[in-house]
Amino acid sequence: MDERLEKALDFSNYMVTLNNQRNLIKEKFKEESIHYFNGGKFQTTQERIAFVQSLLSLNQTQTILIDDNDIPIKIEDLEAFSLDLYSTYFEATNNYLREYEKIKTNRSVKGLIDLWQKEYYCLHKIIVK
Repeated sequence: MDERLEKALDFSNYMVTLNNQRNLIKEKFKEESIHYFNGGKFQTTQERIAFVQSLLSLNQTQTILIDDNDIPIKIEDLEAFSLDLYSTYFEATNNYLREYEKIKTNRSVKGLIDLWQKEYYCLHKIIVK
């Protein structure tokens, strides 16, 4: 096979694998940034955090929020809910950064696949327990 063609194929395989890894950690981030509260499911977005913070700045102590499933959920302690949102969001973003940094340092298809296999193995051990 022509050397240029082989290099192009290797690069293409690397880019496909890299994009797959990015998508996997992005989905993992989305899952980790979900906060369940009082029977409701809330994605901890920057917008939701800002909205709750604005309610607190208006001296609201409780409210009713619509969760991700369009269900109204009563929040009786808005301050505690806000802290939970912050905690969930920052833990998820820190994990996302850590995973992204691992991907950035692997510059080969084999390195990315090995990284995925290690992560899959660790996750599988946690789920099986």
